[in-house]
Amino acid sequence: MSVHTHQGGDEAQGGGPGPLGVHEVALYTRDLPAAVAFYRDVIGLRVVVAPNDTYAALRVGASGSVLLLFDPDRTTAAGRFVPPHGADGDGHVAFTVDEDGLAAARRRFAAAGIEVEAEITWPLGGRSVYVRDPAGTSVELVVGAIWPD
Repeated sequence: MSVHTHQGGDEAQGGGPGPLGVHEVALYTRDLPAAVAFYRDVIGLRVVVAPNDTYAALRVGASGSVLLLFDPDRTTAAGRFVPPHGADGDGHVAFTVDEDGLAAARRRFAAAGIEVEAEITWPLGGRSVYVRDPAGTSVELVVGAIWPD
């Protein structure tokens, strides 16, 4: 028998503990191999489920979070074992990095010929660097604080 002890998370609006973190985030692409190559080779994530005809999964650092890459033509179909889901248009995802991680990412961007779309210094002192993945998703790398506590 396992016992879960609540160790963090905010109090939910109605009382009691809220979520402890983000378990997974889903992005959508019709070219799974290209997306996996980008997130593995350019962003530096580790593949935990190789791409098949529907999805791939990549581990995000030591956080335990997973980035899921889905083909929306498959995930919007009814009758699957999970509820249908999908998205059209440009999505967005942001990853926390430290200074060394940002420097390494910049080297990988240059080696892959990926243009930095924007760089922003936020009022709290944090910095963001934005690029696009092969599907057009806005990918942000964040160093430091950009949101208030």
